[in-house]
Amino acid sequence: MWKSVSGLSSSVGSTEKIHMRLKSCLPCFAILLFALPAFCADASMFRGNAEHSGVYDAAEVKKFSKVKWKFHTAGQVISSPAVVGGTIYVGSTDGNLYAVDSEAGTLKWKFEAKSRIASSPAVSGGLVYFETYDGNFYAVDAATGQLKWKFPTAGERRFSATHLHGSQPAAETMPDPWDCYLSSPVVWNGVVYFGSGDGNVYALGAASGALRWKFKTGDVVHASPAIANGTVFIGSWDSYFYALDAATGNEKWRFKTGDDPDTHNQVGIQSSAAVVDGVVYFGSRDSNLYALDAGTGQKKWAFSTKGSWVITSPAVRSGKVYFATSDSGLLYELDAKTGSVVFSLKFQGWPTFSSPAIAGDMLYVGSTSGRFNAVDLTNQKMAWTFETDASKQNAPAYTKPDGTADYYAPFASDFYDDLIAGYNKLLTVGPILSSPVVVDNVIYFGGTDGNLYALM
Repeated sequence: MWKSVSGLSSSVGSTEKIHMRLKSCLPCFAILLFALPAFCADASMFRGNAEHSGVYDAAEVKKFSKVKWKFHTAGQVISSPAVVGGTIYVGSTDGNLYAVDSEAGTLKWKFEAKSRIASSPAVSGGLVYFETYDGNFYAVDAATGQLKWKFPTAGERRFSATHLHGSQPAAETMPDPWDCYLSSPVVWNGVVYFGSGDGNVYALGAASGALRWKFKTGDVVHASPAIANGTVFIGSWDSYFYALDAATGNEKWRFKTGDDPDTHNQVGIQSSAAVVDGVVYFGSRDSNLYALDAGTGQKKWAFSTKGSWVITSPAVRSGKVYFATSDSGLLYELDAKTGSVVFSLKFQGWPTFSSPAIAGDMLYVGSTSGRFNAVDLTNQKMAWTFETDASKQNAPAYTKPDGTADYYAPFASDFYDDLIAGYNKLLTVGPILSSPVVVDNVIYFGGTDGNLYALM
C-alpha cells in the first residue's frame, strides 16, 4: 500500500605592457578561482525545476560523515524543502511554514497557517508559495514570512472511496490515509500552478494571486504539475493524466491509466510527472510507470511493477529513469527509451513514497522504514544509509528477525478504524515521506518524526 584592464599606458608599447601585466596576473587569477567555493544551483521548487527531473546541480555526498544539524517541528515534515539563497523553506503538519538558516539550522521566521502543510513550497520573485488543508493557497514574503496574498479554492479533501483497501464496512465512503500529500506548486512565466482536492488545476498570477484559469478534472488532484514547452502536465485521482496549455488551461490531450474494479479502489495518479527530452514519465496506483510522448500523449511504454503502487515521482538523467515502489520496496533504473530494467535494489521490503534525487553519481531516497538510502549509481549498490531518530527507537517493533519489514503487523483487522490505527502506528517509525534536496554538498529532507535533517 503502501537543481578592459584599467590604468595601463596608451603610449607606444602599451600592447607589450598589457601582455606583461596580464601574464603576471594569471597566477593570481588562478589562485582566486580555486579559492572560491564551487557554485551550486538553488532548489527553488519541488523536484528542483519546472520539469521535475529530480536532478540537482550539486556535489554528491559519496560517504555519510555527519548530521550537520536537525531542526525540530511539532508535527510531521511531509513537505519537501526548497533551498534558496541560504534559506530552507519547509512546511509541517503543525500548521507552520518554516524558514531555516541552511548553515546553522536555526529559525529565521515561521508563518502560522494554522492548518496542516503537506505541500512542498516553491520560491520565486521573493515569494514563497504553498497550499494547506484549510483550502487556501498562500504566498508569503520570502525574507520576512509576512502574508502577501491567499487564494481560496473550493475546499481541500482527500481521495475517498467505498470499501477502500478492502476495509469494512464495505458500503462506507472512506478517506485514504495514504493520500498523504497536497499538490506542490510550480512557478513559470509569472504564473503559479497547482492542483487541489476540489478537483481543479489552478493557474494564478504569481504577484497578485488573481485567477488566470482553472481546469476541472474528475476527482482530487494531489499530484504536482510539471511544465515544459508551455504545457502543464499533471495527473488526477480520476485515473487520467492531462496535458494543458499553460497560458489558457485548454486541454491538449489526456491519457487513461488503469481501472481497478476488483481490488478495492486502489486507483488514480498520486505520482508527479517528470518531463525530459520530449517524454513525460509518471507513476500510477495501477502499478505502472508510464512514458508518454509529451506532444501527443501517445504511450511509448509502460513498466509493470506487478502489484505495487508507484507513488514516487521519477528522476530522469542521461537516458535512464529512476523510481521506487510501494509494497515491494524496490528501486528501479530503467532505460528511458525502452522501459527495460537496467538494475533494481530492494529496500528491506519497506514501501517508498519519497521521490529520488540525483547529484553526481549518487541517488538519494527516503523509505517508510525511516531509513534514508544512498545508492552509488556507478556500481549499482547501496553506498550508505541513515536512520531517523524515530526509526532507531520504534522500527524494531515492526521488523522481522531477518531485517525485513513486518509491514502488516500494526493492522488488527480489516475494519476501517483499525486501518487508521495501524497507519498511525507506522508513522511512529519516522517514515521519510519528504523527498530529498541536494544543495552544495548537503542533503536536506524531512521525517514524520518532526525533524528537518541536513546530512553531509
